[in-house]
Amino acid sequence: MAVVAQTPSQTSGAKTSLRNSTFLRVSRYVVVRLLTLFATVVVGVYLTIMIANMGGYVDQIMRNEVRDTITQRIALNPSMQKLDPAVRKQLIEDTISQEEKRLGLNVPLAVRNARYLSNALTLNLGRAINMTSDAGSKQVRLIILERLPATLLLMGSSQLFLFFASIFLALGLSRRYGNFWDKLVVALSPTSAVPPWFYGIFLILIFAAIFQILPFGGMVDSPPPTGTLAYSLNLLKHLILPASSLVISSFFLSIYNYRTFFLIYSSEDYVEMAKAKGLPARDIESRYILRPTLPNIITNFALLIITLWTGATITETVFLWPGLGRTLYRAIGLYDIPIIVGSTIIYAYLLAMTVFLLDFVYALVDPRVKIGEN
Repeated sequence: MAVVAQTPSQTSGAKTSLRNSTFLRVSRYVVVRLLTLFATVVVGVYLTIMIANMGGYVDQIMRNEVRDTITQRIALNPSMQKLDPAVRKQLIEDTISQEEKRLGLNVPLAVRNARYLSNALTLNLGRAINMTSDAGSKQVRLIILERLPATLLLMGSSQLFLFFASIFLALGLSRRYGNFWDKLVVALSPTSAVPPWFYGIFLILIFAAIFQILPFGGMVDSPPPTGTLAYSLNLLKHLILPASSLVISSFFLSIYNYRTFFLIYSSEDYVEMAKAKGLPARDIESRYILRPTLPNIITNFALLIITLWTGATITETVFLWPGLGRTLYRAIGLYDIPIIVGSTIIYAYLLAMTVFLLDFVYALVDPRVKIGEN
């Protein structure tokens, strides 16, 4: 059987062809993936707009509220009572028409939804419609930026602690499968079915109402303490209860999930071979147990990071925490569509970018994954 040797030029040409083929494959995959994710974002945001508007029912509610508010304001104004009834009635109708025009209620529903969608996709979030008191009638982006630091503080401190503590403890349990602590975590994992705000109510009753050692809610005392150190300590004191409720709610289930993954990979044949060779336990965990689970761990961490944006809606409301979750909760109750759509579109963009980048991260941490391969 004859063996045909390739010349250097043929070898170079083959490598160039392979690089071109890889570049075209990856480029095609990137374009298709981005278009698919963008289409998903468009559909998701449009459905959010339709649901937030209840198919036009919210428009009717807002029209009735506008009519009632303006009618009462003009009718109860002493200076307006001196006007002729016909003139006063015309003034009410003109004022109502101007207010409906300002709110965009004079535009057909389909056109309004298209405008909401177009503005949302371009991050032109507009102004809040019904948010009052501390939020005022502000630009949606300003409301979101004002509430974002409080949410990042609460969600970041609780969720990051939960993530790293769960992995550390799950690794320890996987080494001692079947011992008392392992059985205890398995037995307590159903407690995560209880939402964090429920734990929050009990924590408030115990530590704020009975023992009176922690505040009922809020981010700082009113008035806030002066000085950086005093302010930071007071903020930390207010952070303990809401952060603890978020951690307790998911603690045992999170450990149980990671412990299950580690147990699955720790029973593989190559792990048993490494143990038989006498490799140290730390090397076995880092090379043969943690590394195969990296895609799952990275996915959970990436999704955790973007969920920091949404906040804990009911938990923030229970603790009067001035974050994005509480703002979204109030916006839903007030039918403030710009706030709802603004929060949704930013989360949708973050989620789409995360899903897109995770494909490349998987290819970096797992050599079996190829970009653009079936």
